[in-house]
Amino acid sequence: MTGLNAVQRRKDAALAGYRGDIDTARAAQTDPDPKVRIAALRSLARIGATNKEQIKQGQITRALNDTEPAVRIAAIEIAANHPQPPLEHLLDDGDSMVVEATAWALGERETASETIIDRLSQVARDHHDPLARESAVAALGAIGDDRGLPAILDATRDKVAVRRRAIISLAAFEGDEVSAAYQRARQDRDRQVRDAVEELLGPDTED
Repeated sequence: MTGLNAVQRRKDAALAGYRGDIDTARAAQTDPDPKVRIAALRSLARIGATNKEQIKQGQITRALNDTEPAVRIAAIEIAANHPQPPLEHLLDDGDSMVVEATAWALGERETASETIIDRLSQVARDHHDPLARESAVAALGAIGDDRGLPAILDATRDKVAVRRRAIISLAAFEGDEVSAAYQRARQDRDRQVRDAVEELLGPDTED
């Protein structure tokens, strides 16, 4: 694709996935334009799915380490459908959107290792971006491991969107603490949180 402008290179990289042109897709992975690299990665994933062959871990790993956050996010989205490579180190990424995407992907994988639960719990409690915290809470709920419950309970006292997500995530758990969190949420000052409880449990029937 030497000599072509970035728009044409991106188009060629994207079409490679539909044509089964693995050589063009692989070559585009090192393109200087991040949009071309994203198109190349998605084409490799498409070719792998069509041919019943998994995209190679090395191809995903290269993109996970890309200097551009958008490329890392594209790789995370693809990696969510595969058990490897590891993603939890990206919960330390300096870009909040990468952290948010990583938490989502770990929830999709539903892997309940101690390291993953601990790291997601840390993000749910301490990350400066509420979207990242919300994504981590959702992932802990999707995984459904009891070790993640304390962080979800803590999140029921966070910002509105995080509180609402925490209530939804509690559906995977039982116990007195969970029941108490539901009752507290019924009295929440924000309607979104109150509605989330009603969606799960129905209207409060207590006098």
